[in-house]
Amino acid sequence: MERRAFIKKTTAATSALGLSFSSLQALDFIKSTTGHIFNLKYAPHLDMFKHLAGNDPIDQLNFMADQGFTAFEDNNMKSRSLELQESMAKTMVNRNMTMGVFVAHKIYWKEPNLASGDLSMREAFLNEIKSSVEVAKRVNAKWMTVVPGHVDLRQNMNYQTQHVIESLKQASAILEPHNLTMVLEPLNFRNHPGLFLSQSPQAYQICKAVNSPACKILFDIYHQQIQEGNLIPNIEQCWDEIAYFQIGDNPGRHEPTTGEINYKNVFKFIHSKGYNGILGMEHGNSVEGRAGELKVIEAYKDTDNF
Repeated sequence: MERRAFIKKTTAATSALGLSFSSLQALDFIKSTTGHIFNLKYAPHLDMFKHLAGNDPIDQLNFMADQGFTAFEDNNMKSRSLELQESMAKTMVNRNMTMGVFVAHKIYWKEPNLASGDLSMREAFLNEIKSSVEVAKRVNAKWMTVVPGHVDLRQNMNYQTQHVIESLKQASAILEPHNLTMVLEPLNFRNHPGLFLSQSPQAYQICKAVNSPACKILFDIYHQQIQEGNLIPNIEQCWDEIAYFQIGDNPGRHEPTTGEINYKNVFKFIHSKGYNGILGMEHGNSVEGRAGELKVIEAYKDTDNF
C-alpha cells in the first residue's frame, strides 16, 4: 500500500476513535504503531484489517507485517486459487512471515466420519490429507488443522476413539516424510455440539496413542475456556503434545481484553515455556471498521507486554 494512502486511512481511523490528527501527527502515529516487536508469533487472518489495508490479500499481508506480526493463518487457503496461493507465499517469504494453519479436509459437523470406522470415510479423509501436502508445500506451511467430526451415537466412545486413532495413524504416515504436522482441534460444546473431540485431555490421549510427530494438538484457548477452563494447568499438562495455539476471548470470541480470559498471564506462561510456534488470531473484531482494527492491534500490544 502506498504510504500516502495509508496515512489518509490512518487519519480517518484515528478520527473514528475520537482523535484529531494532522498529517504530520498521523505520521508519528504510524511510526508508533508499526514495526512493533512482539514476544510471540501472533497470526492474523484475512479481512481482520481490511478497512485499514484494503481488500487485496497481498496488501493485507503487507499491512500485518508492517504492524510487527510475524505470522499469518488462513483456514481457507486450500480453496484459494493456485495463483493466489503462490502470490501469498511469495509475500510471506519477502516479509519474513511464517505461514500458520489451514484446514486440511472437509469437516463433518452433523454426521460421524472418522469416529464411525467407515472405511470409505477414512479413505476420503486420507485422500484429502494427501492433497493438503501439496498445498502445504506451495505456501510453506508446516501445520494443518484436523477435526475428527461428529460423534457416532450408535457406538461406544471407546470404539470410536480407536477408529479415530487408526485414521490418524494412517494420516501421520502420509505426513511424516514431508515433515508436516496435523493439529487436532478440540471444539467446545456450545458452538459445536455433538463433535467427537472436545477436551484437551482427550486430544492428549489420542496424540499419545498415535505417537507421531505428525499428530499434535491445536489448543484453542477460546474453545477450552468454555469447555473446561483451568487454562494454564491444562496447557501445562498437554505441553509436550501442543504444536499450535489459537486465540479468542470469551464471551464473544473477540480480541484479548474484551472478555474474561487474562490473556496477559496466559501469553506470559506460554512464553515462559520457550514456545516459538504460532498463536492464531482466530476471532472477530469487537468493534467494526478502522477503529476496531486499531483496537485489535493495541489489544495485542497490551497483552504481549509482560
